This record gives sequence, structure tokens and C-alpha cells, in this order.
Amino acid sequence: MTEIKKKLDLKGADPLILFGFNDANLKLIEKSFNSKVVVRGENIYIQGNSEDINKIENLFSELIFFVNRYNKLDKEDVETAIKISKKGKISNEVKKKVEDIILFTPGGYIKPRSEGQSHYYKSALENDIVFTIGPAGTGKTYLAVAIAINMLKNKAVKKIVLSRPAVEAGESLGFLPGDLREKVDPYLRPLYDALFDMLPAEKLSKYLEKRIIEVVPLAYMRGRTLNSSFVILDEAQNTTPLQMKMFLTRLGVNSKAIITGDITQIDLPNPSQSGLIQVQSILKGIDGIDFIYLKKTDVVRHKLVKDIIQAFEDFEKGEKK
Repeated sequence: MTEIKKKLDLKGADPLILFGFNDANLKLIEKSFNSKVVVRGENIYIQGNSEDINKIENLFSELIFFVNRYNKLDKEDVETAIKISKKGKISNEVKKKVEDIILFTPGGYIKPRSEGQSHYYKSALENDIVFTIGPAGTGKTYLAVAIAINMLKNKAVKKIVLSRPAVEAGESLGFLPGDLREKVDPYLRPLYDALFDMLPAEKLSKYLEKRIIEVVPLAYMRGRTLNSSFVILDEAQNTTPLQMKMFLTRLGVNSKAIITGDITQIDLPNPSQSGLIQVQSILKGIDGIDFIYLKKTDVVRHKLVKDIIQAFEDFEKGEKK
């Protein structure tokens, strides 16, 4: 039987737990399937016959899911998973396509839940800058934060920077009472909400303290160069063209950016001057930059949100007649 090679992603799983002390779990897997398993960085490389490769791939999907969910893996767990995979059986949880899971969280896992979201996720992996435009409830910000944390866990980036324009404050934050966090917290709260959903409180606190994760208003991005970073600009419809240019030119070496916004909810005095609107024609066709457009069908909030969006659209169309 012809030998083949396969590359697998650790999906953020702790390698010390997954592979075992002195790689005991890896050695057990190699022995059980008579295949070669090599780890390089955040990837697993398998070499063997096609039938064993498929079984080992299913096995690692099971083990990675288990490690990310329970943060432990005993020898007995590995042996049980090996027996199951040898019989060609996969648990119901693994049948949910582990390869599509973006991030494991304390409450479960995050994965695309619509065709548009799947396209969004794929684009974010393939491009350095992705603009995601769509109505409320389509998961624009939530998925961006999940993708960023996944890349941080997999050491593809060294830090995450999340930003929003504080339009209601006119970016004149100096006139507001309190320190920087107290001034901008009301405007950045949705970003913090996503972070609290995806990371244990203790780990998030540590990341924020060490500035591995930063949440800052757009006004404080000026003059920075962000290397090896995942940068997110939320509510980008409320940026001016100059602010948009300023943000995009902060991107340094080995960095990625996702820019999200809803062009139906522009709070600027002159909506036509939205940087998110103008950038679509300015940057169209540049290699490494992609524009993703989510629709009502991609709404993943309460089932009534789609109906609410449709009702407002129908009302606005009626007013224009």
C-alpha cells in the first residue's frame, strides 16, 4: 500500500498534555499504527499507509477536542481513543468537523454557523487584511476575536490589538473623567464581552496586564507599528478615510488585520465620508486584501433579529417611494 503524508493543526491544544511526558502518547500512537508521527512547531506530520493515516487523523481530532475541552489526557484516554479509531468509529462530537472549529472556549467551541461565516473564516486564514461588512448579528466581531485568539494560542502572532472609534465621544477622550480604561470602556465593551466569552478570566487578566491583548480606542493607534500582531478594527463604518488609512498603515511585519462594520449604521455627521465605504473602491483588487459581505441569512443571534432587520429594510424602502 502506498505511503502518504498528512499535516494536522494542533488547534491550540497544549502539546505537553496532548503528547504526554517524554512524548509517551506519541510513541503509543506510532506503535499502535506502525506509522511515523513527527511534531514541528504547531503542526503534526503523519506518514504511513492511507488507511492508517485516516484513522490517526480521526484519533488526533478526538484527542485534540478532549484536551481543549477538559485540559487533561490520561494514558487510558489515549488507549480508548486508539481502540475506537481502529474500528473506524468517531464520536458524535468529532463528527461536528473538528477541522472547522475556530476556537475551543470554557463553554464549548466556536465555529462558522453559516455559509457566509465559513467564507469569512477561510478568507481570514488566506489573506492578511480582511474587511467584513454586514448587518448586526452576523458574528463579524465575535468571529474576528475568535480567529485572533486562535492564532495567538498557536503562536502565529505574539499579540492581539482590538480597536474601535469612539464616535460618541468625538475621540476627545481627554475631556472625559477617569483614566484611559474608564474613559473608553463604554465604547469598547463589546470587545471585552467577546474576550470574556472566549478566555478564562484569570488568563484574560494576565494577557491584558502584560499587554499581550490590548483594547484601545482608534485615536490611540496613531504613530504605532504593530509587528507579529493580529489587529481588529470594529465599527469601522464610523471611521473617516484618514482614520482608516492611519489604521491600515499601522500593520507591521507578520501581522494580520480584520476590519468589521455595518454601513447601514453610520454615526458620522456625513455618512458618505465613511472610511469603510470609500476603502471598498480604493483597495479593491489588491492581492492579500479581501472583502467579505455577510447577509441577513448569516445572522446568528436571536431568531427575531433577521425579522427585525428585514422589517427596517422594508420600512426604509417604503419611505423612499
